[in-house]
Amino acid sequence: QAQLVESGGGLVQAGDSLRLSCAAPPRTFMWYTTGWFRQAPGKEREFVAAIARTGQSTHSDSVKGRFTISKDVAKNRVYLQMNSLKPEDTAVYYCAAAQPGNPARDPDSYDNWGQGTQVTVYS
Repeated sequence: QAQLVESGGGLVQAGDSLRLSCAAPPRTFMWYTTGWFRQAPGKEREFVAAIARTGQSTHSDSVKGRFTISKDVAKNRVYLQMNSLKPEDTAVYYCAAAQPGNPARDPDSYDNWGQGTQVTVYS
């Protein structure tokens, strides 16, 4: 399995922006669907966004218009640009890879997960 490594989390004020990055071995993002999920304390893991190998993307309703997923295959990275952050966005954010064709919003579709990066938003 390809090793996924997230970075870019931090402590920010509401309204600020962050860009998360997910790194993987070469060509990983050419073949797999890549998703971002998040998990807040005491809550279940939640779908945030996903991007297919074709580049087609989807975002959850809670982040649509504020977050954008993208990828740079040449740099072997997938990004999550997060704007207008809110305290309710506070969570550990995970990058994950799934076989193409699996339901992108279902965490059970993903069999390869990174260790996560903490995002904390204060008001």
